[in-house]
Amino acid sequence: MSLFITRAGLQTTIQAKPRLGQRHLGVPASGPADPLSMALANHLVGNALMAPALETTLTGIDLRFEVDTCIAITGAPSAPALNGSTIDFHQTHRISAGDDLHIGSAAAGARVYVAVAGGLIADDLLGSRSTYLPAAFGGHAGRAIRKGDYLDIQPIDHDVSAMATPLEFQPPIVTAWAARACVAMETGMLDESDVEQLFDTNFTIGARNDRMGMQLQGRTFNVNSSGRLLSAAVFPGCVQCPENGEPYLLSVDAQTTGGYPRIAQVARVDRHVLGQFRTGDHLRLLQRSPQQAAEELHEKLDYWREWLPDIESVI
Repeated sequence: MSLFITRAGLQTTIQAKPRLGQRHLGVPASGPADPLSMALANHLVGNALMAPALETTLTGIDLRFEVDTCIAITGAPSAPALNGSTIDFHQTHRISAGDDLHIGSAAAGARVYVAVAGGLIADDLLGSRSTYLPAAFGGHAGRAIRKGDYLDIQPIDHDVSAMATPLEFQPPIVTAWAARACVAMETGMLDESDVEQLFDTNFTIGARNDRMGMQLQGRTFNVNSSGRLLSAAVFPGCVQCPENGEPYLLSVDAQTTGGYPRIAQVARVDRHVLGQFRTGDHLRLLQRSPQQAAEELHEKLDYWREWLPDIESVI
């Protein structure tokens, strides 16, 4: 049972649950860049929230199904069509063998998720089927999907009920973002004025923007590391400041250690939105204490649990 890729788009990969417990080996968690959107798609077809699904980047994808199944599409708004007829995001769609699915370019945001009932079959390495492109493992032969690929689908072991995500659980995809963040280990290398500006600047996402991380343009910062800072642990959401003073926000596939000063850390409560930041978008970091960030995370989990009972495995 499979689906055939007729147009692969800019970068389409298979993503699944993160690869946990391997950072001491230099292996990041990886997984979906926007895990909440992927979980919402999987939920609509009765899968586990982190079952292997397709993640497209910016330009969408075209594919043909060779089996009857069900799908759901979430994430960045585009122009999805089934056999030439427009279909909606955040709904269960029944598919017949021979059907063609088109996902257009994202109108806002960066990534679209396509979940198939049963989940996609993918390479399992170090406890996850997620594609980690820098090391070329997981997913489909450790690489981005190409035109002409066949992807196998797990047999469905459950009945799929037609559902739609309630409006209050459909995350908005915008062009101006706010993300809660805390100070980090080297924030003290900034002077008082720079610390204030770190949390009072309307940053623009720069041209360097991928699953590894993204530039934050709009203000430069002075750090006094002299290039001699010892390498230390970094995580997705970490804001590092290279010697040129232009911050860089690490994303889902970022390295596990780094030698640039860590001047802020996007809190877990908002880390899932990083995968939708696209070049030209605006970002404001909202300062929170660790206690505030933890409280707001619990509030967010309580909110989402009504629709996604296993939300702790997602955010």
